[in-house]
Parts: sequence; structure tokens; C-alpha cells
Amino acid sequence: MVRLVIDIPNTKSILVKQILRGLGITIQQENKPQPSSYKKKISQVSIWTDEDLKAFDEGKNAFENFTRSES
Repeated sequence: MVRLVIDIPNTKSILVKQILRGLGITIQQENKPQPSSYKKKISQVSIWTDEDLKAFDEGKNAFENFTRSES
């Protein structure tokens, strides 16, 4: 089986679907996520403080110092 995604103008979609079904092609509806699922995912995002980010800066600086000393 081959999966094919095509964009069809709204004015022609019914005709194209009828032709494809006549040829034995299965048409699946596009699964668009519900807006509520986006809200749920966004609500799980955390806020990082400057203290949280400090560890990343320290690690970055240590790595940069290490790579400079290797040169």
C-alpha cells in the first residue's frame, strides 16, 4: 500500500472522493487535534526561574572553557 496525501479544492472534493472510491481507494478523514488537547499540553508547560537556568549557563561555560583548553 502507498499512502498519498493530496489537497483538493473544496468545490471538487465530492467529485474526487466519488471517483477515488469507485477505484477502490480508501479515504481517511484528516485527524485534526481538538483545541482542548492543545490547552491541556500548554497547561503542562513549566516556568523556569533564573536559578533553574543557572545550571545550564554553568554547564555551557564549563564546556566552552574545556574546548578552549583543548585548542
